[in-house]
Amino acid sequence: MVPVKVYSAVSRKDVRFNQLHGEDGGRIQQKRVCSVDGEEVPYEEIVKGYEIEPGRYVTITPAELEGVAAERTRRIEIEEFVALEEIDPIHWESTYYLAPDRAAAKPYALLLAALESTSRVGLGRVVLRSKEYLAAIRPAQDALMLSTMLFADEIVPRAAIEEFAEGEAEVSEKELAIAEQLVGSLSADWDPERYKDTYRERVLALVQAKAEGREIVEHALPEPAARVDDLMAALEASLAAATKQATTKKAAAAKKPRRAAAPKSAT
Repeated sequence: MVPVKVYSAVSRKDVRFNQLHGEDGGRIQQKRVCSVDGEEVPYEEIVKGYEIEPGRYVTITPAELEGVAAERTRRIEIEEFVALEEIDPIHWESTYYLAPDRAAAKPYALLLAALESTSRVGLGRVVLRSKEYLAAIRPAQDALMLSTMLFADEIVPRAAIEEFAEGEAEVSEKELAIAEQLVGSLSADWDPERYKDTYRERVLALVQAKAEGREIVEHALPEPAARVDDLMAALEASLAAATKQATTKKAAAAKKPRRAAAPKSAT
């Protein structure tokens, strides 16, 4: 047993707006109204109902839910260890840091080292906010991370998507060769710092400009690209554009001044 503390490893940066009355700026309040009599319903009179068929519900009381609730254990029970690459990313949900609790530095470090050396992750179950999750304990950033996961029956199967039933299109060797060149021309090492939420930045810039009373200039949206029916022509155009972009990046990188080497200290 390794005593740990759980900390969220992500901080969502969504831009959230409040609903206001356009005439006086007052906040809009949400009311719970009964669809039968149109009257507002006090919170204490609201019950939970599960729809078993259209318009027909089974009501469940808090006491009944309590009786079947997941056991509120503070433990993360590891059931088995699996290779990380065997887990499809579609299962990942939220991620948390597991920090060692008091006097747990040694067993924490031992588990971290074992997972790193074996390239395995521990799979088990954890209860967070009364909900049971499948969870993976994995090493990352010199720490143990807990990632909640979706259960298998929460994943929408491919067969449920109507468009897949039409069958797969055939790809020629020439088309594949050009597509592989395109992938190669845009290949790079993973660096998350290169990617920014530009939409959020533009929204916040708009909010700041309006707060400062500046004039807002609307920019015309670019025309959508015309549909290209000739796949080879589209691939060749994309490859040419990608090659030009890669050449421009290399040229810009070459122009950057290199840092002078530090003088060697005298011995």
